[in-house]
Amino acid sequence: MSGDIEKRMQGSAESLKKEFSGLRTGRASASLLEPVTVEIYGSRMTLSQVASVSVPESRLLVVQVWDHGSAPAVEKAIRDAGLGLNPGREGATIRVPVPELNEERRKELIKVAGKYAESARIAIRNIRRDAMDDVKKREKDGHISEDDVTKQNKDIQTTTDKYIKQVDDMLTQKEHDIKTV
Repeated sequence: MSGDIEKRMQGSAESLKKEFSGLRTGRASASLLEPVTVEIYGSRMTLSQVASVSVPESRLLVVQVWDHGSAPAVEKAIRDAGLGLNPGREGATIRVPVPELNEERRKELIKVAGKYAESARIAIRNIRRDAMDDVKKREKDGHISEDDVTKQNKDIQTTTDKYIKQVDDMLTQKEHDIKTV
């Protein structure tokens, strides 16, 4: 059971790492648009499922939408993703200039990083809550003793603390990266 909890919490931390990789600071990078999801055909899809992203210049991303009719939705998704990007559409091609990092943009990116980190913390705490509820249920059903409940809850909390600290460390590093680039 604790291996499953560990794996799920590790998954939350990995997801945060991936989101942070999308918060590129100075240069354009295709991974900058990885967190973008688009509402198309009544469902949410990642940008990579509906378009290809290329980096022709260090400050420009070009998104080639496969279905011409989806281009307005893709443009809107990029604009609304909270990445501070202002795309321009030309048919099925969307040009996304990556702005120079000024102080305002840095603060914006730090705020976005903070939101990502808080989402990861919440996910980890939810995993902890589910695990502790499971332990309580097993105690109530008579499958484990009170001593086992105490030990398992302590183990769950230790694992939770470890991953919350990992999230906090990742956020601190990302804030430092944003401030110094």
